[in-house]
Amino acid sequence: MSRERLTPTRIADFNCPEGKHQVFRWDSEMPRLAVRATRASKSFVFESKLDRSTIRVTIGAANVWTLADARAEARRLQTLIDQGKDPRDEKRERQAAREARRATEEAARKAREQQERYTLRALCDAYIGHLEAAGKLKSSKDAASLFRCHLPSDVADLPARGVTARLVAELVRTVREAGKERTAGKLRSYLFAAYRAAVRAPFDARLPAALIPFEIEANPVEPVAAIPVKAGNRVLSSDELKAYIGHLGNSIADRVLLVSLLAGGQRIQQLLRAKPADFDPTSGTLRLFDPKGKRAMPREHLLPLAPRAAAMVGELARRAVELQAPLIFSSYGTRPMSGETLSKRAREVCTTMGGERFDLKDIRRTCETMLAELGISRDTRAQLLSHGIGGVQDRHYDRHGYVAEKRAALEAWEARIASIEKGGPVPSNVRPLRKGKATVGR
Repeated sequence: MSRERLTPTRIADFNCPEGKHQVFRWDSEMPRLAVRATRASKSFVFESKLDRSTIRVTIGAANVWTLADARAEARRLQTLIDQGKDPRDEKRERQAAREARRATEEAARKAREQQERYTLRALCDAYIGHLEAAGKLKSSKDAASLFRCHLPSDVADLPARGVTARLVAELVRTVREAGKERTAGKLRSYLFAAYRAAVRAPFDARLPAALIPFEIEANPVEPVAAIPVKAGNRVLSSDELKAYIGHLGNSIADRVLLVSLLAGGQRIQQLLRAKPADFDPTSGTLRLFDPKGKRAMPREHLLPLAPRAAAMVGELARRAVELQAPLIFSSYGTRPMSGETLSKRAREVCTTMGGERFDLKDIRRTCETMLAELGISRDTRAQLLSHGIGGVQDRHYDRHGYVAEKRAALEAWEARIASIEKGGPVPSNVRPLRKGKATVGR
């Protein structure tokens, strides 16, 4: 092993010849130091023996380290050897310390990202997007409105993982103490649903992957007591219902309200989704779709309309076809009508009538109450109004369409409405169906 005094010039002129993997040039001033040249680079290396074993340590690149610094490092490493210490252990410790430092920095970066990106606001937005993708547009709008109005910015900008049950309870309590008990209950329900979806997202392919990075492992809303919905009890009298019908004119909004009433108190949102192809003029049947509840797909809901309602829907369906409108009930035949437009119109009629206030839910409750008075069975009313149909029996076993029962009920209901408009008594025209079919009236 030849040695010569290394200089910057000699190092610069030292290269790895063709056909060689690496070559060394050893320093005479610091015998344990060499320059190693490969086809790609040059570096300073230290080589010595410890317990009869050769130890080689790379000091660093020759274009980074000065010759003086490399000699000083070689002397330091030789001192460790003289003390019986392996310099490679020190290098491994430094490497482990660097990796630990990088891991700490990565954890801090991830924590900052969680705080800045995966906030409560972002979680709520992701859940709203999930509702929209599932076709639950009304729920998505309700949730968006609640989050926008009742999540203060300082809370919405908190990391979603950092939200506590106590904080959620304070949010719900603030809304409730403002006199908005139903709103407080809905806020709690939507927050609960958003967190529940985030908890389940890593394990449920039906939920959006966008919820997974929030790393939600527990639902902070669960300990917060739910606010039960207070059952309404407002039912319009026959005179009030007559006045309500009398205030409905010929506008599209008013006709939707009247069709909803004549159809037994159907949900406005379901009517507004009806397309011209959903109405069969031959049978007078209107097909609606009920997405409420935990259904993966909306449930088909058939309404065999009585003559008056069928004529109104038929006229509007023909109008929609002529205007090439996508929906039966649409503003000017081109734009979908908002459910809030119908609610506002019902409130206007209520204000004009005076007396005790009512809304569309009260109209629906009135319809079912009067249907019960006509002797329409509970099962038929449930089928007619599409509620309470979600148990195992209904989902898997009961495939009876109840079309005959619903048609008889709606015919009896239209007769009752006609009697109310004329101011007459309750008609007694509900008849049992033929033997072998369910009974409409009992």
